[in-house]
Amino acid sequence: MANIPIWPGSSSFKPGDTPFGFYDNDPIFAEDADKVCTFCTRRMGYPIVEIELQAINFYAAFEEAVTIYGNELYAYKIRENYLTLEGAPTSIDIEESIVTPNFGRIIDYSQQYGSEAGTGGNVPLHKMGIPLSGSVQDYDLDYFATLNGFKEPNDIEIMRVFYESPPASALWASSYEGFGFGLGGATAAGITGVGGLGGFGNGGGYLMMPLNYDMAVIQQIEMNDMVRVSNHSFEMHDNVLRVFPIPISNQQSGSAGYDINNPSGSAGTMWVEFMSKSQRSSASIVEAYDKIKFVSGVPYKNPTYNEINSVGRSWIFEMTLAISKEMLGYVRGKYETIPIPNAEITLNQADLLSASREEKEALLASLRAFFDETSREKLLERRTMESDYVMKELDRVPRVIYIG
Repeated sequence: MANIPIWPGSSSFKPGDTPFGFYDNDPIFAEDADKVCTFCTRRMGYPIVEIELQAINFYAAFEEAVTIYGNELYAYKIRENYLTLEGAPTSIDIEESIVTPNFGRIIDYSQQYGSEAGTGGNVPLHKMGIPLSGSVQDYDLDYFATLNGFKEPNDIEIMRVFYESPPASALWASSYEGFGFGLGGATAAGITGVGGLGGFGNGGGYLMMPLNYDMAVIQQIEMNDMVRVSNHSFEMHDNVLRVFPIPISNQQSGSAGYDINNPSGSAGTMWVEFMSKSQRSSASIVEAYDKIKFVSGVPYKNPTYNEINSVGRSWIFEMTLAISKEMLGYVRGKYETIPIPNAEITLNQADLLSASREEKEALLASLRAFFDETSREKLLERRTMESDYVMKELDRVPRVIYIG
């Protein structure tokens, strides 16, 4: 132990004495460095107890404590503001800026949900018709997507399938759908003469009737299609569309007359809305050179020591002491015991390391709790509670009655 340097009782800081030199040129840091040496050695028992550390050890602990404080502070700020910071230029002077929350990134996220819900977003929504064939129940949508220009296999994701029936106004306006005159359409559906409307189709004198009669006929056609005409349903298995009931063409049904909406005699058309998976992936990935892309890219630097207030510096001094105890514990661990005449002395390495660990954990916990209590969420909660309490107190105040 005689060869181990002992704390001489004083120090004189100069730039270059810390391992990294983050704060060496800050005059306040240089001034506090020697004060911290005195503070730590006296807290550890000097001059009654010899301290086997030198000034450079305390300077290193001091620099580390300031850096830990800055890391905790900036980690808190990043958590508070990352939704706003993501995508911002990395060239911003963030340490001299006040970050005001906005909805930019939230709107970007919501666009993706809008794409999936079919209510917006930045992914194109495509539509294609699937011509149904008589007696054919299954239709490979990937095949039809290929016909529509999507060449990559399994590239589409079906969003909606629907059967688009012709509008009632088209049925009403067709010369083949005159109520009481045509052979198909409304007549075949069985609504001729229902409610006294059978004589007022296109084949009759509709020019002589009020407009509300036309609207009544159109509404009756729509209700008839909903109640009497069987709409298609479907199920999906791996982009294979299965239609229920099995489609029947006009020729198979044997219906008389001519259907203006199905002149070829096919079984109709199912419509499909879908997205391209490759288009969705490319829309979700945006090149962001010189932009903040992850939390480690937020351009915070080491804190400016002279801008830390007395509360922060007090925490730093305590953390420096805890780190110094750890250093001293490692030094004393080199010699577990010291021989003396007729006996030996056991050093307190374990006590120092245990105390250091507990003190550092307690300091970090208190600092994080303080930051959490000053978060935007907590401050707004406290402001709301204060407002509620004020309103309750005001309710106790008697109302003034003015008598004129």
